[in-house]
Amino acid sequence: MPADSWKLSPGLQNVGSYQVSGRPFATGSCLAPVSGSTVLTIYFPFVTKWVAIEPRALTEDVGGANRYLRVGFSENGLHGKQGANFVIHPSSSLRGPLDLKITELHFMSEGNKVYEFDILAGLTNISVGRAATDNQSVHGSTVGGGPSWSGSYGVG
Repeated sequence: MPADSWKLSPGLQNVGSYQVSGRPFATGSCLAPVSGSTVLTIYFPFVTKWVAIEPRALTEDVGGANRYLRVGFSENGLHGKQGANFVIHPSSSLRGPLDLKITELHFMSEGNKVYEFDILAGLTNISVGRAATDNQSVHGSTVGGGPSWSGSYGVG
């Protein structure tokens, strides 16, 4: 073992990185494209400690009665047929804060209208490169192995 092996930068299992307050990250007026088109991807500069997604009211759709936002942890998960994504409505409790350690989020409107929203997150001091996950076998499928989550079994 090298003499300076203690000089490792923090990784996903570094408890202290999640015990302190998160570094603020905010982006407003995000526009998720209509279903079936390209995907909006938000890349975080560091691994998140928590994330909140706040829908915005549009003037033509006051109250957002028919607006839904599809959210995935990878583009594969966003398009996945295994239910590897979740849907947010303006009245949903899934808006956050969600206690998640992620490096990116992928968005698409669930319908034929653009969905506008804001994102607020608390960032750790863990660099995105240290968030690579090991390949694991879950129910016979290989998952992980990327800078975020693969979009395979249950981690869309």
